[in-house]
Amino acid sequence: MGCCGKPFTFEPEGSLVAAAPPVSRRGLIKGVAAAAGALATFSGGASAQSHPIKLAFCSQLLCVVPYEVARAGGHFAKEGLDVELVYTRGGNAAMQALVGSAVDYAATSLDVALQAYVRGAEIRRFATTGRLPLFAVATAPDSAQEIKQIEDLAGKTIGVSALGNADHALMLFLLKRANVNPTTVQFATLGPNLLEALRQGQVDAGLVQEPALTLVEKAGGRVLVNAMDSKDAEQFLGGPYEFMGVAVRAGEIEARRAEMEKLARALRSALQSLQSMSPEELVKALPPALTTGANLDEMREVLARYRASLYPTTVAIDLNASARVAESLKTAGLIPPDANTSGLFDTSIVGGG
Repeated sequence: MGCCGKPFTFEPEGSLVAAAPPVSRRGLIKGVAAAAGALATFSGGASAQSHPIKLAFCSQLLCVVPYEVARAGGHFAKEGLDVELVYTRGGNAAMQALVGSAVDYAATSLDVALQAYVRGAEIRRFATTGRLPLFAVATAPDSAQEIKQIEDLAGKTIGVSALGNADHALMLFLLKRANVNPTTVQFATLGPNLLEALRQGQVDAGLVQEPALTLVEKAGGRVLVNAMDSKDAEQFLGGPYEFMGVAVRAGEIEARRAEMEKLARALRSALQSLQSMSPEELVKALPPALTTGANLDEMREVLARYRASLYPTTVAIDLNASARVAESLKTAGLIPPDANTSGLFDTSIVGGG
């Protein structure tokens, strides 16, 4: 455990498929386990396109909703696309898959894309599907009375999915804004499913998504920052904070331009659709592997609560929100303070603002 580590490294082509561990989580992603040495995949509807395009992303519920709505709602198919959604364990694994040519596109948090770009990855981000981080900082139930604000985390152990992932980057940024020296904090890398470790007090606090946040709260944990809430985002982050979005290998943009435009249109249509869908319809859009064994009422409640704040109705990149993320990574020491990240964004597909 510790606050240091290599946030992004390049791997030989094909190594990610073998390296990506099976994905599992209690009550929410049961069954999304890849066979040994393989990634779990779900395919979109059939189309006239002879070769499906592969789009990789992390396996967390709130990350996948726009993409699964695009699949289940026929938005990909309407554009003539046969999209295979490739589930990986975290955004870094999805980015590795893109850089290693194992997939055609990667949907990751902007934190992951920025770190990869600064380290030399020839990628371009051309569409967005999320405008706030999908994380909250919560305490273990037994620590709720002792830890009441970010400043109280000095000397404590914080659970994150992996060093250099979006949750780790966000936590470093929040610590520095609260004038807490990150070296006084121990980070426990627990993978994306750290709920039980947090509930059982194996760590003092952790970065969780939903429905883990709801479960921790019910168990007596305290929410220190909920970045999925627009009010908390304004207070602790300064406003919208570009999150999930799609990247492609830079050298393939011209050859894929028409395909990228179709992909962007399909995702925009899905984003607009999910705002008016009932919670029941949203849950039904998810594949069985994401819902088997889950508390569906809880899942519906989570989706209804957060969709308006988390998901934009356009896929155009918010450059101001993106700059805020870049500055947070510089503040956290995850990219150099003089890094120029403007070249990561390609606004020629859907524009930017």
